[in-house]
Amino acid sequence: MPELISWETAAAVAARVARRQPPLGVRERRRLEEDFAELTSRAEELVTAETGLRSLAGPARARLVDRPEWVRANVASFRRLLRPVTDKLSAQMSRGGRWAPVPAGVSRQVSGAQIGLLLGWMSTRVLGQYDQLLIEEERPEDQDIVYYVGPNVLAVERRYGFPAREFRLWLALHEVTHRAQFTGVPWMRAHFLSLVEAAMAGIDPDPRKLLAALRRSVDEVRAGRNPLDEGGLLTLLAGPEQYEAIQRIGGLMSLLEGHGDVTMDRAGASEIPNAARFSRVLRERRRQRGAAKALSVLVGIDAKLRQYEQGERFIAAVENAGGPRLLARVWEEPGLLPSWQEIRQPADWIARVGTFGAPMLLS
Repeated sequence: MPELISWETAAAVAARVARRQPPLGVRERRRLEEDFAELTSRAEELVTAETGLRSLAGPARARLVDRPEWVRANVASFRRLLRPVTDKLSAQMSRGGRWAPVPAGVSRQVSGAQIGLLLGWMSTRVLGQYDQLLIEEERPEDQDIVYYVGPNVLAVERRYGFPAREFRLWLALHEVTHRAQFTGVPWMRAHFLSLVEAAMAGIDPDPRKLLAALRRSVDEVRAGRNPLDEGGLLTLLAGPEQYEAIQRIGGLMSLLEGHGDVTMDRAGASEIPNAARFSRVLRERRRQRGAAKALSVLVGIDAKLRQYEQGERFIAAVENAGGPRLLARVWEEPGLLPSWQEIRQPADWIARVGTFGAPMLLS
């Protein structure tokens, strides 16, 4: 049964978009590789000291990639992520189902090109990445790898006049923090992947349901709410169970992203004098404008960017109430993770953990 999406087309289109910037020179690449190898190791030491989270997967390894290399890794990730939905659509089409009138070849090429454009655009923005969806079950050693997109790092350093070593350590701190969250909390990876599976496996790609969801989204807009605020197009196809999983993913990712930003600033305070400037500039860079803003809202990236700020506010509120020891309770078990609603209303989480299991710990 042919796949609904031509992943070869996706990779080719994304690579063409990604190559709009010249590749790294040999000396530039070597210097970046040497710096990130050293600074990733140093970042791991600083993150462990700051958070108490120690990776159970061995030392982190830095991997420098260019944009096409990043695209190839993420095309494979998208393919695994979307397989539950694309398999259903492919089965429908092969049986003469609801989408059968669409020529299969055209559909595969068009959907592949659309995903390729999205990934190509994303490849021009990302600086570093530690992503559980990039790790294949048959290659668990990939949990060691932290990715850095060399051309994008150099472009930002040059545009804003950042001191290179400081900025690279600052980036490494954020990505290594994410690795510590997933490899230093024994249950985190399995829990995260189970939420992703729950969100994707039950999606019904019936076009009639999409139309109904679009009608509901119009009602949301009329009520003054953006229906894409909390997950992009995926939320329009989600039933009640899938929507709940998406909400739980949103709460978890907001916590992890906020914790990553907070740790990045704190752990490197003594070694990165320009940390505040880096943070200010990168926050502004995250705020898209024009067509890029519309695209980021459509696919849910804009929702992800808000996760940084909401997660930081949650952490600040929790630490103000009970210090770092109270915040550390989020790593005890999945039931103590904040929901998406609790991220936005930290007092609800603070009240809940005071009666959940062990007494609330105060500093």
